[in-house]
Amino acid sequence: MLVRDGQEAAVTGTMVGGTTVGAMTVGEVMAELAALQDPRAREVNEKHGDDHGVNLSKLRALAKRLKTQQDLARRLWATGDTAARLLAILICRPKAFERDELDGMLREARIPKVHDWLVNYVVKKNPHSEELRLGWSADPDPVVASAGWALTTERVAKQPGDLDLTGLLDVIEAEMRDAPDRLQWAMNHCLAQIGIEHAGHRARAIDIGERLEVLRDYPTSPGCTSPFAPSWIAEMVRRQHDK
Repeated sequence: MLVRDGQEAAVTGTMVGGTTVGAMTVGEVMAELAALQDPRAREVNEKHGDDHGVNLSKLRALAKRLKTQQDLARRLWATGDTAARLLAILICRPKAFERDELDGMLREARIPKVHDWLVNYVVKKNPHSEELRLGWSADPDPVVASAGWALTTERVAKQPGDLDLTGLLDVIEAEMRDAPDRLQWAMNHCLAQIGIEHAGHRARAIDIGERLEVLRDYPTSPGCTSPFAPSWIAEMVRRQHDK
């Protein structure tokens, strides 16, 4: 429910012991987000294309205090501010979005963290996810297409069902090497997931990775798994066998 507070709508929160929890205007939330900005964190985030300086643990704490508020989430998203959009994703109701609304949001989500959270925290939980996956995968915009591939990777792991894994490998083999960075990363993840989860396609997945050499030299911290598909597949299969 929305109540008017001057010219700005406030979203009514949950009543706990007679006290309203989480009732804040967009302006009040934006002020809190501004107070959480850390220039050093922003400097680090900007190296990854994320234009905000809010510590994500503090952002999640704010989201926990606000609880689920779909109307507020929509208003925060509409600001276009990266931190506000991340917060919106955390307090929204994923199943409440219509297909066209999510399509529009995804096309606006050019910041990597916003894009990633929107796909993983919202679209994957939405009843229109499969329809969106099919549409996005073939989209000429590589950032939009990367979202389709991310949803496909989820299906490869959890609901392979009627997926044409051979066809997916054909597309990856033909297009991944020259794909733009974000799309290439998503296709590489799908390649690795096919090799990890589906033994019958593992040899071909490894062969494609070896020949295309995508992310072979990607810097990887000690103790972390390389995103180079053959190495990634080998490590995850080893872990499965060690269980």
